[in-house]
Amino acid sequence: MLFNLSSRAQGKTAVSFSLNEELTVVHCSGEKVSSVRSPREHPFTIQTVGGQSLAVFTETSDKLALEGMVVQRAECRPAVTESYMKLKKLQIEESTKPLRLSQKLEKAVTTNYKPVSNHSHNVEYEKKKKEEGKRARADKQKVLEMLFSAFEKHQYYNIRDLVDITKQPVIYLKEILREIGVYNSRGPHKSTWELKPEYRHYEEGQEDEEEKME
Repeated sequence: MLFNLSSRAQGKTAVSFSLNEELTVVHCSGEKVSSVRSPREHPFTIQTVGGQSLAVFTETSDKLALEGMVVQRAECRPAVTESYMKLKKLQIEESTKPLRLSQKLEKAVTTNYKPVSNHSHNVEYEKKKKEEGKRARADKQKVLEMLFSAFEKHQYYNIRDLVDITKQPVIYLKEILREIGVYNSRGPHKSTWELKPEYRHYEEGQEDEEEKME
């Protein structure tokens, strides 16, 4: 970048700077546009600061220093040439381009990325989700009948066995179990369900026999 000084007839000094030739080449959407170049010459408009008091300071980690006073201000204004107008037109066209473009495909895309393997927990989740989708919620009273019938045979069941017996979604089944059952989170029958005391109808000695089987 070069600054040029020249004298005018009125006695005022004209200031401008010139860009290097390689800096004037415009790149559009990643491609070089050879027909459009930015202006090389950029004149400055010199004006006095008027009634203002402007100063230039420098600041370091330990002090603030006054470097000088500003007596003139310079504003850089591009020369309105044919090259400059082409550049502005190109900038407007670029700003109005959509970020995404639709494209018509002649044939189906068959190069989509597909994972060659899957994590075991993802496989298990998908399997569980698929099974849940196949199970339709039965009438609550019907589910209660199936549960009471099952608990007449055994005192303790884990949730997987009850799902197999009732063919109901796990979430729905647990909602009903919380109303009539108790979940054992510890002890010898950990992770199993049993009926609340008010719903138990075991024959005499059946509960003791269940304890022995466990």
